[in-house]
Amino acid sequence: MKKYPRFLALFVFAFQAHAAPPPNIVVLLVDDMGYGDPGCFNPDSKIPTPHIDRLAREGMRFIDAHAPGAVCHPSRYGLMTGAHPFRTDTTVWPKQPLIKPSQMTIASLLKAAGYHTAMVGKWHLGFDEPRYDGPLRGGPVDRGFANFFGFRASTDIAPYFYIKGDRAVAAPTATIAESRSHPSLGWSAVQGDYWKGGGIAPGLELKDVLPRFTDEAVSAIAEHARDRATQPFFLYFTPTGPHTPWLPSPEFQDRSKAGRYGDFAMMVDAMIGRVLRALDDAKMTDNTLVIFTSDNGPVWYPADTQRTGHDSTGGFRGMKGSNWEAGHRMPFIARWPAKIKAGRATGQTICFTDLLATFAAVVDRPLPADAGPDSFSFLPVLLGQQSDRDPVRPHLLVGQSLRVGPWKWIEGRERLLWANHGAATYPAKDEPPGQLYNLADDPVEKKNLALALPEKVAELKAAYARIQSGAQTRR
Repeated sequence: MKKYPRFLALFVFAFQAHAAPPPNIVVLLVDDMGYGDPGCFNPDSKIPTPHIDRLAREGMRFIDAHAPGAVCHPSRYGLMTGAHPFRTDTTVWPKQPLIKPSQMTIASLLKAAGYHTAMVGKWHLGFDEPRYDGPLRGGPVDRGFANFFGFRASTDIAPYFYIKGDRAVAAPTATIAESRSHPSLGWSAVQGDYWKGGGIAPGLELKDVLPRFTDEAVSAIAEHARDRATQPFFLYFTPTGPHTPWLPSPEFQDRSKAGRYGDFAMMVDAMIGRVLRALDDAKMTDNTLVIFTSDNGPVWYPADTQRTGHDSTGGFRGMKGSNWEAGHRMPFIARWPAKIKAGRATGQTICFTDLLATFAAVVDRPLPADAGPDSFSFLPVLLGQQSDRDPVRPHLLVGQSLRVGPWKWIEGRERLLWANHGAATYPAKDEPPGQLYNLADDPVEKKNLALALPEKVAELKAAYARIQSGAQTRR
């Protein structure tokens, strides 16, 4: 009997030695890329995207994946926290952090599970500002990341400066004038070379930001493989393209058939390729869960499609800022060669808020009751254990829209942010507010059924109000 504890200890040791290590996790969140841009989601795309397409061949495509908001900061808030953006005041991001110090994030979850956590790229969730001569509190390193190199927001929102950890690399003491696309180029004023004027760090060039961020992401992977090979790794890489300004390097100019936007999107795809090669070189590919998606839809007008022959919205209605599908239905790919069968696609409806619960399931950690109130795990879908007939989530809430099954309700009048510079609304003022669509029959949202089906409208309006009241939706 005295030998039994020793035998048990040896058994446990042997089991642990042969148990699969937890996967590395890499989230690739590009900026303003449309559903119709990657070739793996749109065979008629005029933009070559070989590296994104590689992910699709080697992983699983989600054809009904959604951002939690149709613009940058609400979408990123939902992704990081597993909470709908309406649960906080997202408008304060220019001066204050959106994420509370006690709030769980995908980074703090994985850090607690033993991961080394790193972020490179665009944050856009606020710091305590303005302060550039000391710590910038409330950013990535205060919300679960061990390392951060990036920007406070987009490369069209001043001030422009690099941040390392919680400090400005160089304060934005110089100035840059506003830039807008000339009408002769065929783009609107907020497309093309658009950026706002304001402060900028001396010597910083906006055209260098995307390749610089990619250099930092590649270095983070190589350093982890060299220095922490036995520790699981989480990298959140958020490139600044193809958001404006569209600044493709010379080797990408005039390479696509979708104008300057397409050239810049090609460059973004190449940067994704560099990160994938870094994983290959580090021999990390097989046991790394890679998630690729975009934070919201593109700024792409019907006239752009007519002129270029390329539909960045993938045939859906609307664009960035819209409650219609093109504003928030995103290309979404998951690759994990050790676990996910290659070349598959799923029609499961998921939301970026679901990453928190999914990652918790990956590392086998229960979520606290107050974390991720709107997060549902789709790990069984990745593993082929849950069919599309068994929905991951009971509903989908994005902005002013609620989706239950095929039915989609848009509450009130929709202000189209980038149409006529924000002046347009739908439905028109002389029509009843609200829109009802059956996406199974009408995925492009052309037939508003609100007047024809008042009982369905009442049902969805009540559900929308119940969720907006603040109740937790997670099962």
